[in-house]
Amino acid sequence: MSTLTLPSLTANNRPVDTSEEAFGWLRSSEDLIGDPVALNERLDEDGYIYIKNFLPQDIVQSARMSLLKRLSDGGFLDPNYPIEEGISNVENQPKFMPNLANPNPEVARAVFGPELTRFYAKLFGAPIRHFDYVWVRSLGKAVGTPPHCDLVYMGRGSHQLMTCWVPYGEISLEESPLILLEGSHKQSERIKNYLTRDVDAYCENKPKQVKTVKEDGGWYQSGSLSTNHITLREKLGGRWLTAHYQQGDFLTFPMNMVHASLDNQTNKVRLSTDTRYQLASEPIDERWIGENPPAHGPAGKRGLIC
Repeated sequence: MSTLTLPSLTANNRPVDTSEEAFGWLRSSEDLIGDPVALNERLDEDGYIYIKNFLPQDIVQSARMSLLKRLSDGGFLDPNYPIEEGISNVENQPKFMPNLANPNPEVARAVFGPELTRFYAKLFGAPIRHFDYVWVRSLGKAVGTPPHCDLVYMGRGSHQLMTCWVPYGEISLEESPLILLEGSHKQSERIKNYLTRDVDAYCENKPKQVKTVKEDGGWYQSGSLSTNHITLREKLGGRWLTAHYQQGDFLTFPMNMVHASLDNQTNKVRLSTDTRYQLASEPIDERWIGENPPAHGPAGKRGLIC
C-alpha cells in the first residue's frame, strides 16, 4: 500500500511518518501454522508471529458482545447507537477496566481455549501455562499506548514469556491499531537499563519512592520506553509495523519487543485483550495468577534496599 492511500495518522497526538522508510506492514504467518520449527524461525527473524483468521469467528464475536454489553451496562457506550456498533460515550471512556474480563467466560473461551493453548504448546514444544489475568483495552477517541516492552510489567517470573494480542472486531488504521517496532527484539542490549525495570518495585530507604509506590499505589519510574514514536524509531531503527486487523486474527511476540498503539481518531471503541503464555516448568510472576491476582495493587509492590 502506498503512502498516498494512507489516512493521516497520529501517535500521542504527533503525526506519524507513513513513508516507506518509516512505516510498514506485519508479515502474516498463517501458511506456517502446522510447522512449529518454521514458526520459531519466523519468530527469531521477525520478533513476532501474526496469524490472520485463526480464531473461530463465533467465539470471538461472542466475546466481543460480552465486552460491549458490560461497557453498555456501565454507561460507556452511546445509547443512540446499537450496542454492537460499539460507539463510545466519549466523555466517559476509561482505557483499562479489569472487570470487563476478570472474570468473563466468553473472553476466557477465546484466549484460553484449545485453539491458542495448542498453538503455544506446539510453539514452545512442551507443556505451557498462562497468566490468569486478562488485560482488556477499551479505547474510545483518545491517544494510544506509548512505546514499551512488556517485561517491565511482568518480569518476576520467566522471561521466556509470550504476549498474545487479540482484536475483537476490525481495527482500522484510525482506530488505534497495535504497532511493533521492526527488529526491536534484537536491540535489547541498547535498552538494557530500561528492561531491568520493575514498575512495582521501590527503594524502602528512599522516602519519596515509598510514598509514591507503597502509600499512593503509583510508580516511581514509568513503564514507557518513550513518549515519542518518531525519535524512538530514529534511534533504534526499523519501521513501525501494523496491519488491517480483523476479527479472528492474533499477534504474539516476546517480552523485549517494542510496541505501542496509534491514537484512536474515531468514536468507535477499539477492543482488544492481552494474555501471556509460558512454559509450565518456568517460574511465574505471582502478580498475575490466581482468582484475584494482586496485579499492580498494594500486594504487588516490592520494597528493596537500594
